[in-house]
Amino acid sequence: MNPYILATLLTSLGLGTTLTFASSHWLLAWMGLEINTLAIIPLMSQHHHPRAVEAATKYFLTQATGAAIVLFASTTNAWITGDWNMTNMSNPLASAMILAALALKLGLAPMHFWMPEVLQGLDLLTGLILSTWQKLAPFALIIQTAQAFDPLLLTALGLSSTLVGGWGGLNQTQLRKILAYSSIAHMGWMVIIIQHAPHLTLLALLIYILMTSAAFLTLKFSSATKINVLATIWSKSPILTATTALVLLSLGGLPPLTGFMPKWLILQELAKQGLPLIATVMALAALISLYFYLRLCYTMTLTISPNTSTSSTPWRIITTQATTPLALLNMMALGLLPITPPVIMLVS
Repeated sequence: MNPYILATLLTSLGLGTTLTFASSHWLLAWMGLEINTLAIIPLMSQHHHPRAVEAATKYFLTQATGAAIVLFASTTNAWITGDWNMTNMSNPLASAMILAALALKLGLAPMHFWMPEVLQGLDLLTGLILSTWQKLAPFALIIQTAQAFDPLLLTALGLSSTLVGGWGGLNQTQLRKILAYSSIAHMGWMVIIIQHAPHLTLLALLIYILMTSAAFLTLKFSSATKINVLATIWSKSPILTATTALVLLSLGGLPPLTGFMPKWLILQELAKQGLPLIATVMALAALISLYFYLRLCYTMTLTISPNTSTSSTPWRIITTQATTPLALLNMMALGLLPITPPVIMLVS
């Protein structure tokens, strides 16, 4: 892709998200969401592969539907209340419609069906943008208008997302689909706590972006897209194999890694709010997710020499990729748990 076009598209991605962040008017927020969607479509289909074009088409239709519902619901609310401001969401029907539209844009269950299929058709860098940056604008809208949403609806979306994200990833062999279901499960953890402690939602989102970025860049460095390819990356980089297994366990929320921090704090807050049953279900759903992360770790660490592997060993080509961002993200994805108190103070 032409560097000038690439720079324009990436700038438009940043502009769309920033516009949504900065706006308190529904029309401007909708414009930001649309700019965001239109900027990433060429990035998704730049390889002209049939799967990439199919993924871009599915993503465009899904996001256009979500944006249309946001516009319709905000117009309905403005018609009834006479105000386009986000803080004035007094109409319960409009609030429920906007929450459903933003859940569709984020990929929350039961509106999650597009997410694994779209992510599977993309290359790893574009998939990284879709899994991290594209979540920011809808989450900004949900956080700003969280008090207007029905608490029962938010709880149902969070519980269903964590359960679907756990169960859906159990039978997958494609790493991008596994990361898509991982994203769905993490979105559920963020939504479940947003009505009680929005700063924990922000913390969980930041930690999720760190861990997912580390996972995607590791897979990009290793050129791994399937589980059986993971069995042979030790021959390329043994140290990276060890850190990859730890990053995956951190995504699963295993102590003493960074990913345990948001899950621990969210479960603690749910217990404080008098919701021990919901906290128990969330913890059990996290165990389901942990199973398929352990499956990936097993493939990477327990199938190395002298055991026989069914996959062909990749060529040990010297890579030209920058390793500094990967090293920094890996360290943050593994070692932030001891500094939990200052991190909480920072986000709150």
